[in-house]
Amino acid sequence: MSESAGEKSFAPSQKRLDNAAREGDVLRSRDMATAAGLLGGAALLKLVGPWLLDSLAGGLRSGLSWDRPALDDFAPGALLLRLGAAALAPVLVLGGGAVLLTLAVQLGLAGPGRFTAGNLAPRGSRLDPLKGLGRMFGPQGWIELGKGLAKVGLLGAIAWSWAQGRMLGLMQLSGAGLAGQVRFGWQALTSLLFALCAGLVVIALIDWPIQWWRRQLRLKMSLQELRDEQKEADGAPEKKQAIRQRQRQIAMGGVAAAMRKAQFVITNPTHFAVAMAYDPELAPAPVVLAKGRGDKALAMRELAAELELPCLEYPALARSVFYTTRERQMIREELYGAVASVLAFVLSLKRGEARAAPAIDVPVALRFDAEGRLDTPAP
Repeated sequence: MSESAGEKSFAPSQKRLDNAAREGDVLRSRDMATAAGLLGGAALLKLVGPWLLDSLAGGLRSGLSWDRPALDDFAPGALLLRLGAAALAPVLVLGGGAVLLTLAVQLGLAGPGRFTAGNLAPRGSRLDPLKGLGRMFGPQGWIELGKGLAKVGLLGAIAWSWAQGRMLGLMQLSGAGLAGQVRFGWQALTSLLFALCAGLVVIALIDWPIQWWRRQLRLKMSLQELRDEQKEADGAPEKKQAIRQRQRQIAMGGVAAAMRKAQFVITNPTHFAVAMAYDPELAPAPVVLAKGRGDKALAMRELAAELELPCLEYPALARSVFYTTRERQMIREELYGAVASVLAFVLSLKRGEARAAPAIDVPVALRFDAEGRLDTPAP
C-alpha cells in the first residue's frame, strides 16, 4: 500500500528543526535544568558555605558586641545592613553560579546558536485561560501530573532513607556543644542536597530522551513537505537557468575583448577552453589571450561561435596549455610544434582549403588530467 503524501511519517529535516528552534520550539527538559541547577548549587554550597558562615559569624560578632557608644547610638537598621553586606558576596557567588549553570545546561540542550531574543517577548496566547485549562486537564496535564507524583515518590524515598541513616546522630545531638550541632547540621544539609541531586539526575536522564522523542514526533514531516523543502533548497528550474545565464554573461564580459583578438580556440571539449593568437611582430610564439574552465569555458565556446572563430577539440593540448601558460603569455617551447600544426590548419581553413585536422602529439611531461595532475603513463 503506497504511503499518503500528506501523512506525517518522516523524521524532520535539519532545516525544519532549525526553523522550529528559531520560533522557540527547542529541545527543553525542565528536569535536566532543575537537576543541573540543584547539583551546581549543592557543589557551590559545599565550597562557598564555609565562607558564607564565616562572613555571617563575623557580622554577628561585630553587631552583638555591646559597649556604651553602641547602646547610646543603637541602630538596628545599620546592624542588618552590616550583616547583609557581609553575606552579599558569598550569596551572589552561590546564586549566580547556580543560575549560570542552569542556563548553560538549557542552552546546551537546545544546541549552539539557538538563543532567539524574540522568544523573550510577551505573547498573549500564553495568558489565554482556556488554553491553560486545556493544558491542565488535557493528556499533557495528566502526563505531567503522573511525572510529578513519580518524582515526589522518588525524592521522598531518598529523603526517608537519608533521615533513617541520621536518626542516631539526631538523637545524640542534644549532648553536643553548639559547634558540634552546627557542624552536624551543615554536614546533614549538604549530604541531603547531594542525595536529592542524585535522584534528580536519574529523573533528568529519563526525561531528556522522552523530550527528544516528543519533539521529533511533533515535528515529523509528510512526503509532500519533504518534496517542497527539497524543491525550495534546489531552487526552481527557471531560477537556476537564470543564474547560469547570468554567470555566463559575466564570464563573457571578462573575456570578450580578448576573444576578439584571438585566431582560434582549443577545447577539452567543454571543460576547458583556450583562446590563442600568433603575431610575429608582437611575439616570437603564439600567445594565450584568454582561458577558462567550467562556465567560463562554455561562455568562451559560445562567444567563439558568435565571432566565427575556429573551435578545435584537442583535449590533451587544451589541458597542457591551460595548466602551463598564463593569460597574455607565450606558450611553452615544448608546445611550439603542436600549436604550430593547429595554427597552420586554421590558416588553411581561412584560405578555403579542405584539409583534415592534424594529429597532435603533446609531450609526455606536459600531459595533465582534468584536475591538473601529471597524466604520465605508468612505467
